[in-house]
Amino acid sequence: MSPSTHRPVSLTGIKPTGLPHLGNYLGMIRPALALTEEYRVLYFIADYHALTTVHDGPELSTLTHELAATWLALGLEPGPEATIYRQSDVPEIFEICWILSCFAPKGLLNRAHAYKAMVDANAEAGTTDDDGVSAGLFSYPVLMAADILAYDADVVPVGLDQKQHLEITRDIADVFNQNYGEVLRLPEPRIDENVETIPGLDGRKMSKSYGNTIPIFLEPKKLRKAVRRIVTDSRPPEEPKDPEGDTLFALYSLIASPDATTELATAYREGGIGYGQVKDDLADRLIDLFGEPRRRFEELTADRAAVNAILDEGAAHARSIAGPVLSRLREAVGTAR
Repeated sequence: MSPSTHRPVSLTGIKPTGLPHLGNYLGMIRPALALTEEYRVLYFIADYHALTTVHDGPELSTLTHELAATWLALGLEPGPEATIYRQSDVPEIFEICWILSCFAPKGLLNRAHAYKAMVDANAEAGTTDDDGVSAGLFSYPVLMAADILAYDADVVPVGLDQKQHLEITRDIADVFNQNYGEVLRLPEPRIDENVETIPGLDGRKMSKSYGNTIPIFLEPKKLRKAVRRIVTDSRPPEEPKDPEGDTLFALYSLIASPDATTELATAYREGGIGYGQVKDDLADRLIDLFGEPRRRFEELTADRAAVNAILDEGAAHARSIAGPVLSRLREAVGTAR
């Protein structure tokens, strides 16, 4: 691949955690794919990050393959402006991680959200602070910093709840640069204020942990059944309804066109439309939206060789970027030949 050099670089990491649901698609996948309009985008599958929780080899392999197939099925087109690769296929990352770990203040890592959450959970359980905390979990932010800094990324898309990750990355890079000069590029966060929290079937944030998701690759009959489970009140069709705060309307508005959304809002307020009718309409739209991606996903999951070829090509491109960055680091710290 010969990427164009006039565009800034954006980096997006995706942890393999299972098949995507509607919240994943609307909140992360769709916005991330749109970044190719402005940036050269690197998408990596964070399989080594997943090792903090996934300790079954075949399971991790399957999750990684399905995640790559998901992004390809949903519209990622590998090429000069979009690269997808496995984190584990770029060995430069892990050498960079060690170098950075020698400059990462322990106090900084103590404040990382994941580690603090584990410490707090242990306190509630009456166990020691570090009970069940692996070195991998504690140093997770350093590996994340290596993922980002290895590619001279200009921006990293993050949600407000993930902003700390990038702040830690910048802090570690700043400590290194104070020692050796401006070796590392400090990336900027890209926070999309327009990305909403996607409501689940019960009105809470859509999350696998709540069991309130709509998996996007369900076959049509099961997808329609999932939509039917969206919680609504008992008002009859003829009674006016307020679209504000209504879970069904919120999901509909994220899928339908602005005109269709406006039309539904009017029908809600005037009365004369039932929730069942809206659910059927939403299900029809989801089936239409994800029909071809589901077919493509099934195709790709059945062809591991084709997916691996794409990931291998992406890794080669990623290494062509990370290699020179590692060389700069080696030169700075005194380990270059």
